[in-house]
Amino acid sequence: MLIVCLDLEGVLVPEIWIEFSRLAQIPELARTTRDEPDYDKLMRARLEILRRHRLGLPDIQRVVEAMSPLPGAHEFLTRVRSRFQVVILSDTFIQFAQPLMRSLGWPTLFCHELEIASDGSVRDYRLRMKDHKREAVRAFKALNFRTLAAGDSYNDVAMLAEADAGLFIHPPQNVVAQFPQFPVARDYAQLEAAIIAASDA
Repeated sequence: MLIVCLDLEGVLVPEIWIEFSRLAQIPELARTTRDEPDYDKLMRARLEILRRHRLGLPDIQRVVEAMSPLPGAHEFLTRVRSRFQVVILSDTFIQFAQPLMRSLGWPTLFCHELEIASDGSVRDYRLRMKDHKREAVRAFKALNFRTLAAGDSYNDVAMLAEADAGLFIHPPQNVVAQFPQFPVARDYAQLEAAIIAASDA
């Protein structure tokens, strides 16, 4: 039996921090895991920017509430979930994700958590566990599931490498150039075909 493990941002929904950066008019917040491989360094920079501009969780949640899935994402996910088990493995935070999960039909999501102060400011972030995407795929394999993983960025590489089949979807060219061993799906039709092929392998 196949479990499909998908990243969230850049794969099924737009990048939350890029959208927030645009609306808050803070270009520094547009950096994502496509730009910075060190997730802790990226998050520490984000938290400092939020503190400097006195922005908190409610400000980010207002942006997320207005976001929609990428074109075709909901339909793709519905088709895949009708045939396979699907788990979203994301480095987003549960406090952001609820509106997006609702718009995608409530798929299973494994992600992280923010520490929020009483005034709504973001104190810190807590990883569910270190390298959780790879560890989740490894655990599924230990349960005798065949795994396919798809993501778009540096923080997905370990997950892709651990899976029985791993590929990029919607990746930037700098990531593709650095990791040419992974096939690239340019749209949901190509990703769906890869999933079906993996299930038949």
